[in-house]
Amino acid sequence: MRVSQKIRRIKTQENKHHHGHDVGERLYLHRHTFIHALPSHLKIVAALCFILVVVSTPVTQWGAFLAYFLWLLIVVKVAQIPFLTLFKRALIEIPFIFFAILMPFFGSGEKVQVGPLDLYREGLIAGSGIVVKGTLGVMTAIILSTTTTAREILRGLERLRLPVLMVQIASFMLRYINVVNDEMERMKVARESRGFEATGMKSWKVLATAAGALFIRSYERGERVHLSMLSRGYEGALPQEQQSKINASIWFTAMIYPLVAAIIFVAQLLIGRM
Repeated sequence: MRVSQKIRRIKTQENKHHHGHDVGERLYLHRHTFIHALPSHLKIVAALCFILVVVSTPVTQWGAFLAYFLWLLIVVKVAQIPFLTLFKRALIEIPFIFFAILMPFFGSGEKVQVGPLDLYREGLIAGSGIVVKGTLGVMTAIILSTTTTAREILRGLERLRLPVLMVQIASFMLRYINVVNDEMERMKVARESRGFEATGMKSWKVLATAAGALFIRSYERGERVHLSMLSRGYEGALPQEQQSKINASIWFTAMIYPLVAAIIFVAQLLIGRM
């Protein structure tokens, strides 16, 4: 209970909470859980460590992967992320799954008969590894993006000493996605108010003209924003926020996620040697 209160206090000091509805915040789900309240840079470190443990696990250790999935689902439940939402967002890896499905049909070496099919053993193992490890990585990224706003992720990367220029480029990209999206919505409303409907190839000319106009408007809008930033004293570096100290208990709370995975990894190795 004390750890949760400390986390929430640090969170309040570092940033005000965003109930974002723009393009950069649509992945975020607002919940009152201690996972949401953890500092963003700790969640990034925990996610990377978990993925590192998963990638380091031999593909043949299926017991370990089953335990990873169970542990990940527990974290999802604690973070109050709907399983349906998790499933829908995980569909982004479908192209990689199709690629992995084809791998057992190509290769060399020993073949394994699975029903009416003759599959290459090495391709089958490699394809299974891509599906399992990729799914765990994607689900971990979904947990991170669902419990952390895009702005907080950028602050976390900055606190982890990522090059300032890279953080600024990502920050401006996030900002301008919203600018371009707003401009595109206004142009869409203007077209529809004039009775335009995209009904086939005849509409392509209008849409192409709109895309060109959108590019020019976005460029001009970017120029105005840049001049506004210069007039307010921008010299190539964004303002730095005051960073609060984080004690060992909060670090330990955040690192439970990869720590449990590491325990599963070690336990599976010990069982395999027995």
